Amino acid sequence: MLHGRSAAEEAADTARSTFETGALDLSLHTVTLGHADLANGIGIQAALVLAGLAASNGEARRHVKSGAVRVNDALIEDERLNLGDNALLPEGVVKLSVGKKRHALLKPV
Repeated sequence: MLHGRSAAEEAADTARSTFETGALDLSLHTVTLGHADLANGIGIQAALVLAGLAASNGEARRHVKSGAVRVNDALIEDERLNLGDNALLPEGVVKLSVGKKRHALLKPV
């Protein structure tokens, strides 16, 4: 194991809580952005690229059009959606998902 037994166990616990129970696990991959950036609104395509869930805006757009994108577990159908402060969960993050197994958190700092 590259990172040791404890890291493997932590990853397994994260996967279990995220995929089986649908819980928000704050140990998911987290990307930070400025409060001002979120307050001004960040496009869903840019957010997916920033979080590493898409390689380009075009790929992000295709994910949205195919029905694979969720924000805070809500399906996104508008490729021009802007995320703002209203997208923050009580934990202070925005959960982005592409498909069933790719998740990331956006955290304003």
